[in-house]
Amino acid sequence: MNADLPAFRTRSALRSDLTRIGLRAGDAVMVHAAMRKVGPLLNGPDALSHAILDVVGPDGTLLVYASWDSVHEDLLDASGRVLPEWRDHVPGFDQESSRAVRMNGIIAEFVRTMPGARRSANPGASIAAVGRLAEWITADHGLDYGYGENTPLSKLVDIGGRVLMVGAPWDTMTLIHHADHRARLPDKRVLRFEVPFAGADGTYWRFIEEFDTADPVHDSLPEDYIEQIVIAFVAAGGGRQGMIGLAPSLLVDAPPMIDFAVDWLERHGDRTA
Repeated sequence: MNADLPAFRTRSALRSDLTRIGLRAGDAVMVHAAMRKVGPLLNGPDALSHAILDVVGPDGTLLVYASWDSVHEDLLDASGRVLPEWRDHVPGFDQESSRAVRMNGIIAEFVRTMPGARRSANPGASIAAVGRLAEWITADHGLDYGYGENTPLSKLVDIGGRVLMVGAPWDTMTLIHHADHRARLPDKRVLRFEVPFAGADGTYWRFIEEFDTADPVHDSLPEDYIEQIVIAFVAAGGGRQGMIGLAPSLLVDAPPMIDFAVDWLERHGDRTA
């Protein structure tokens, strides 16, 4: 072998890493991945997504946080409406074709466009999934409070699903926004804003209401509260850590992660309110 060639990671090597960290057949697993940290891969991000599907098998399901690659939120006025001079230029959300948000990593778009993938209908909170439960997990995703009950995140918790952070910063664990919704805190930040949708007769607009996910949901929480929650969970013995390719990774079970996060939020979130 030529020593000057890059040391590519293969699908089979990633499969071994995933098994070693604890991923199992039948798992429903939501994946966040910083692909550059994994190292050079034969077949790029598809090597990781297919390796995950290999391990979880035909009874398993792979989920990613797709959201929506739109910047129209930067064009809102104080009332949450898109400024008049921009309204005719903002494309509407199309559940089937709108790109996954790029800032959350390239793997989301790769999974969204896989054969058999399904994508939920809430633009900003949309989840894409492949596998046995993909249709059920992504179905009936309401447009208001898209991280709350009867959403893909709540379903992941209900079925004992898991979250896998492949080199991704721990503060990007989207599951914690379900804890934001469940935590009993007074005066949570609520956003109400317009969203464009692609319809048969052109773009139509709808206001969506949501707990704030761009900032801490409560004024008394620190900016890095998600990272603090995950660090505390791991320090208390939660999750399993290991290497996937070259990426330090973390696998957690969704139900105990959510219970821990809700308790943390309720203990820390109203100290100065």
